[in-house]
Amino acid sequence: IMFLRLLSDIQWRAAHPKWRRMSGSQRSSSTTAEPHPVALPAQAQVVICGGGVTGTSVAYHLSKMGWKDIVLLEQGRLAAGTTRFCAGIVSTARPVSVELKMAHYSNKLYQQLEQETGVQTGYVKTGSISLAQTQDRLISLKRIASSLNVMGIPCEIINPKKVLQLHPLINIHDLVGAMYVPEDALVSSANVSLALATAASRNGVQIHERTCVSHVTIQKGRVTGVETDRGRIQCEYFVNCAGQWAYELGHSGEEPVHIPLHACEHFYLLTHPLKDPLSSSLPTVVDPDGRIYIRNWQGGILSGGFEKNPKPLFTEGRNQLEIQNLQEDWDHFAPLLSALLRRMPGLESLQIMQLVNCPESFTPDMRCIMGESPTARGYFVLAGMNSAGISYGGGAGKYLAEWIVNGYPSENVWPLDLKRFGTLQSSRTFLRHRVMEVMPLMYDLKVPRWDFQTGRQLRTSPLYDRLDAQGARWMEKHGFERVKYFVPPGSDLLDLDHSKTFYKPDWFDIVGAEVKCCKEAVCVIDMSSFTKFEISSTGDQALESLQYLFSNDLDVPVGHVVHTGMLNEKGGYENDCSIARLSKRSFFMISPTDQQVHCWAWLKNRLPDDSNLVLEDVTWKYTALNLIGPRAVDVLSELSYAPMTAEHFPSLFCKEMSVGYANGIRVMSITHTGEPGFVLYIPIEYALHVYNEVMNMGQKYGIRNAGYYALRSLRIEKFFAFWGQDLDAFTTPMECGREFQVKLDKGVEFLGQEVLLEQKQNGVYKRFTMFILEDHDTDTDLWPWWGEPIFRNGRYVGKTTSSAYSYTLERHVCLGFVHHFDEKTGEELVVTTDFINQGEYEIDIAGQRFQAKAKLYPFSSLFTQRRRKDEVELSGYQRE
Repeated sequence: IMFLRLLSDIQWRAAHPKWRRMSGSQRSSSTTAEPHPVALPAQAQVVICGGGVTGTSVAYHLSKMGWKDIVLLEQGRLAAGTTRFCAGIVSTARPVSVELKMAHYSNKLYQQLEQETGVQTGYVKTGSISLAQTQDRLISLKRIASSLNVMGIPCEIINPKKVLQLHPLINIHDLVGAMYVPEDALVSSANVSLALATAASRNGVQIHERTCVSHVTIQKGRVTGVETDRGRIQCEYFVNCAGQWAYELGHSGEEPVHIPLHACEHFYLLTHPLKDPLSSSLPTVVDPDGRIYIRNWQGGILSGGFEKNPKPLFTEGRNQLEIQNLQEDWDHFAPLLSALLRRMPGLESLQIMQLVNCPESFTPDMRCIMGESPTARGYFVLAGMNSAGISYGGGAGKYLAEWIVNGYPSENVWPLDLKRFGTLQSSRTFLRHRVMEVMPLMYDLKVPRWDFQTGRQLRTSPLYDRLDAQGARWMEKHGFERVKYFVPPGSDLLDLDHSKTFYKPDWFDIVGAEVKCCKEAVCVIDMSSFTKFEISSTGDQALESLQYLFSNDLDVPVGHVVHTGMLNEKGGYENDCSIARLSKRSFFMISPTDQQVHCWAWLKNRLPDDSNLVLEDVTWKYTALNLIGPRAVDVLSELSYAPMTAEHFPSLFCKEMSVGYANGIRVMSITHTGEPGFVLYIPIEYALHVYNEVMNMGQKYGIRNAGYYALRSLRIEKFFAFWGQDLDAFTTPMECGREFQVKLDKGVEFLGQEVLLEQKQNGVYKRFTMFILEDHDTDTDLWPWWGEPIFRNGRYVGKTTSSAYSYTLERHVCLGFVHHFDEKTGEELVVTTDFINQGEYEIDIAGQRFQAKAKLYPFSSLFTQRRRKDEVELSGYQRE
C-alpha cells in the first residue's frame, strides 16, 4: 500500500508542498534517520497531539474557523497509527443521531477534499448493503433506515434478489432482507488525513512530526503548556487526539485527565485481485449476523469483522511510535474467514495476500469520546473511535473545533461527552474486561433496554443484597446498579433475563403490577444513584451564586423545594434539578444520575473562587428511597409519629425527620412521577434499618418494591421530561412547557435570561409534545422506544425522545419535539399552539406509520387535583 508522507518536519508552505509517495516498508526503514530542521515554537494558542484523521480534522476545522496559531504534534509520522490501517469504509448507517450526523458530514467533506487540496483521497461512492439474516435484524435496519430517510440520506430496504443484483458474489440463501445506502463511500484513510493536514497547513497550522508529548502542564485548573522531547510549548488549549495512547497521555501529568478507552486487536484479510477484478464501485457489504464486513480492494477483497472472543492489548500501557503490523493469528481469524466464505462461496480459490492485525481503541459504551476535561479547562479530547474513525473523523473534528472556538458545538453531543464518564470507568481492569464485551457488541443485535454485563456491581446501594434477594433485575447507569423491576416468586427468571425483543416484552405484566401499586397503594423505589450536592456559605454567597446559575427563584423560605433548570447562555438545559433550601445559607441539590461529573464541572467553573463558598458532592452519603402512592402518607406518618398530610407537609417541602430509630432523614414531598408520596434521603448507615421499617409498616397498606421501568411509565404518561433524552443543552424551558420553572422577574440576572425573554416575546421554533398512539396494537405491533420520526399531515416534523406504555390509558405514549418548516423554502417557523392542535400526526416505527393524537398538556383525567404550579410537579425533572 502506498502512503503519502512529509519529507521533513517543517512548517508546510502551500506554495512548496514537499510530498512523495513511499511504501510501508520503505517508510518504516527510514523512520529514525531524519533530523528536526525547525525548532518548535515557544508558544501557540492550540496544541494538538496526534496526526491521525481525528487530529488533522480538528486542525483543519480550527483553521477553517479562522484560528491560525495552531501546532499539531505527531510522535511518529502523519497517518501512521491506527489511521494507516483503517479499512476506509465511510458508513452513515448509525443508530445514534449525533453519530449519524457526524458520518454524513464526513462523507460530504471527503467528497470534495481532493478538489480542495489536490491530494488524492481515493474517494469512491460505492454504496453499502447491510444484510439481515433474521427478522429482528431487519427490524433494526428498518429503524435506522427511517432515521436516514428523514435526514435526506437516500436509503431503502431491499429484498434478497435486489442484493444479488447489486453484488453478484453474495450468497443470499439465508437472507430475509437488507438495507441499501447508495451514497456510502470508500476512501484511503491515510490520504484523507494527509489531505486534511495539507489544507490546515495552507491555513497556517504548523505540523511537527517525530515529536513526543510527555505531559501537559496544568495550573489552577487550566492548561498552561505542553512538555515534549523537543522542548516546551506554552498554550491555552490542548487537544488529545492520541488514539489508543490517549489514556496514557491523559494520566501522564500530575493532574490526570481520565479518558476511558482500551485497545483490541482488529483483523482483516487482503486478497489478490480476482480473475475478473472486482469493480471499484461495487457496494460494501456488512453482514452483522455473520460478524463481517466486505469491500473491494484493488480488484480483490478486504474483509474483517468483530469476533466473539476479542484480544485486548497494551493493558500495561506499552507504547510504540508507528504501529507495526501485529502478529497474524489465523486460528483466531478462522470463524470470520468461514463467515466470509459462506457469504461469498466463489472466493474459496482466491489467493490471500495478507492477514492484517492492527490495534483499534474501544470505549466502555461503544461511543466515541469528545469534549473538555471536567478537571482541566482548555484540555480537550477526541479519541476512542470504536473502529469508525474514518466515518466519524470529519464530523467529530468539526464539532470539537466549534466547541473550542465558540464554547459549544452546533449539535447536542452529550452522548459522546467525556463527562458522561467518571473516574470509576478508568480502571485498566474494568476497561480490559469491558472492551472484550464491547467489540463483539459492535455487530450484535441490540434491542431496546439491553445492558452491559461486564464491570457490574461497581457502585451499589446499601440495599443491593436485600433487593437482589427479593427478585430485583438490574441495569446500570453511570456505574450504579439500579432496579428495572422485581420478578415475582415463581416466575421464570431465565426467560425474563433473556427477553430481547422490539415487540411487547415479557416484563410487561410485572411492570404493570408495580404501576398499579404506585397508583392504588404504596411502592418503594431505591433511587440512591441520584447525584446529590450541597452548596453552603458563611454569608449570602451561595444564594447569590445559585440565583445567577439557575432560572427559578431560589430565595424561598427554608424547607421549600424548587424545580429549576441550570441553563447555559443559549437558555438550554445543562442540568434539570431540584434544590431544597436547608437553611439561610445552605442548599441541597438533586440531579440525574449521569450529571455527577458534568454538573460538578459546570458549577466549579462558574462559582466564584471564594473560600467561604463550599460545594460538596454528597452522593455517596445518602440512600434515597422513593415512596410512591396514596398510602405513602400513612406509612410515613406511623413511622415518624408526625402528621404527613398536605396541611402539615405541603407539596415541594423538605424537612429533617426521624423515621423509626434513625434521625436526620431528609424527607421531601416529591416523587418525580406526579403521583403522591415522598423521597427519603437517608444517611447510608441507617439505610437498611429505615428500609426494613418502611417495608414492615407498609405491609398492611399493600406495600411492594418497584423499579425504574414503572417510574418511567408513570413519568411519561404525566408528560414529565427527562434530562439527557428529552432535555439537552439546545432545549429551553420555553420549548418544553416549563415557563413556570422560570422567574424572569426575580430581580436577579441569570444565565440564559436574554434568550428566554426573546422566546417569550417572539415564540419558539420547537414544542415538546405528547403523542398517544391511536391505531397501535400493543400485543402484535412493534413498540415505539425512542428516536421514531414524527409526521404531521404527511410531512416530517421531528422525532420522539421518550416512549412508554401507559397502563392508565392502555395506550403507548410518546414524547417528542415538533418543528415547523415552510413547505416551499424549508425555513424554520414559529411553532404555535394552533399548529400543534390542528395537525394530523403519525409516528413511524421501523417504516410503519401509526396515527397519534398530539397534546401539549397531560390528560386531565390522569390527575386527582388541579394543576397548580406551586403544588403539582408538572413536567418535573426525572432521574433516569
